[in-house]
Amino acid sequence: MLSPKGAILIFFLTGFFLSIIILVLNYLLSPKSKSLIKRETYECGLETIGPTWVQFKGNYFMYALVFVLFDVETIFLYPWAVRFNVLGLFAFVEMVIFIGILVLGLWYAWKEGALEWK
Repeated sequence: MLSPKGAILIFFLTGFFLSIIILVLNYLLSPKSKSLIKRETYECGLETIGPTWVQFKGNYFMYALVFVLFDVETIFLYPWAVRFNVLGLFAFVEMVIFIGILVLGLWYAWKEGALEWK
């Protein structure tokens, strides 16, 4: 019988080697065409007009990152809200602390200008 650490090690090694096998099979079995037509930008069956490389500002990335961060943290509020009556005062205090940390993070992001469109 394996120990729990041995089972976890086998799990990770299996995942690692399966990933390597899939990448190697993809490399070996994928079509390899070096033609210029295959390298052109394709959009809706029409040739592109103008430059196809557009750089996005870092502000958009920061805004999206802050949104995803607060969106995921909001998911943690749902189970607490469902079981609010059962959990008691300790869970309420913990959630107030959690929401306080969220508010501090929002305040910091606002102060640093991560939420402004420039």
